[in-house]
Formats: sequence, structure tokens, C-alpha cells
Amino acid sequence: MNYKKIGIYFILGVLFFLPVTFLLFLYPATHNYNPLDIVNEDVLDLRAFTSDAKTDIQLKDHITVLGFLGTKPMTKLTTASNLKELVYDKFKGFKKFQVVIVMPKGTEAAVQALRKEISLYEDLRFLHFVFGTPDAISKVFKSLKHGISLDANYATDTVFIVDKDLNQRGRIDDRSDKEIERNTTVYGLNFYNCIQVATIKNKMSEDLRIIFTEYRQKRKGEFNSTTRRADDINSNDEEN
Repeated sequence: MNYKKIGIYFILGVLFFLPVTFLLFLYPATHNYNPLDIVNEDVLDLRAFTSDAKTDIQLKDHITVLGFLGTKPMTKLTTASNLKELVYDKFKGFKKFQVVIVMPKGTEAAVQALRKEISLYEDLRFLHFVFGTPDAISKVFKSLKHGISLDANYATDTVFIVDKDLNQRGRIDDRSDKEIERNTTVYGLNFYNCIQVATIKNKMSEDLRIIFTEYRQKRKGEFNSTTRRADDINSNDEEN
């Protein structure tokens, strides 16, 4: 018996079947995919705003990270830098992705200064600033679910994920595994604080990857839309 030949065939067999087995394990996970929760519907679009881009900037049909930097954007340099480096740079290659910052009218010059601080001559074509009245800014902010307030300058360090259908995305249940085991009260995650680097690098990055996977599956016809239920929002409201 040629043991050397048997050994070679065994190794070749393992090398062939191991990747196939791995893909078979992945296959059910793909089709039982759990999409990112809708925490709020009907986010107000940006029709009342002008932009610093050559085209009108809208939330509809885009996956948007939406922020508010107020009348003194240079005081929010850390927020803007973290957003650019930890979110924009990581996801700018994804289809229909954009970062949109809502600004009060009259801050156009300050925005240009901020752009220079965070860009270092890099490509910022998917990072947009839009300009509107305080009333228009307040209406957009009120259409989001958050439980927080803009400061006196119409600014906040938090950002929001808005999908192509103007739904705000997040987590209805943001408890850790240990908190679930202890049966602690359910709490959600409706926004992401850009000052908290760990939240942006871990939770927000994970949530954005989930939503990109969801839309990729929709394009391929693999996404089961029945997993998205409107009563998820209602139950979350009742819990809060």
C-alpha cells in the first residue's frame, strides 16, 4: 500500500472540502439575516435646504449619516474629525452612501474652514453640508427619534442613520448579552455620539455594515422583507 500517495489524496481532499463546508455554514446565515431595526419612520427630507454641492442633496434613496454642527462648527472639530475618519473614510466607497451635515444659513464660510481642517486635500465628495433656517433645522431634528435637544447653536455631537426610505435605523434592544441574561430593562440605540470613539468604531460601524448587507441582499432578491415589522416601532415606544 502506497501510504505516501494516500496521504497526498487525503490532504487534497481536505483542502477541497474544507472551503465548501465553510460556505455551507455561511449559507443559512445569509438567508436568515437579521436587518437593522427601524426605530422611527418618515424622517423629514431636505427640500427646504440649499447645499454646497452642485446638485440638490436629499435623504431619499441614500444611506445617510445625518449630523448637526450648528452656528460655530469649529467648536465641533472633534465631532467632525471623528465622523470623517471613523465613518466617512471607512464607508465612502459603498453605493449610495453619504454623510450630510445640517447647518444654519450664514455658516458657509465657517464650513469651508472646517472642510480644510478635516480634509487634508482628501476626497470629500460624499460629505455634504446643507444650509437652512433655524426653523427648518428644528423640523428635521424633531422628525428624528432621540430624546435629546440641539444646543443654543443648533448643534449636537450625535449623528443618525437614515435609510433610503427615510426610516431612521438603530437598535430596538441595545442590551449586552450579560444584561439580557440578567433580564435588565430593554433600552435602544437611536443615535451615535461622535465623541465616544468606541461607540462609533464598534456599534455604528457594525450597524452600517448590517444595513449595507441588507440592501445588497435586496438587490440580489435574497432579503425577506417580512422581517421588518411596523409594530417593532410601536413596541419600542411602549417600552420607552
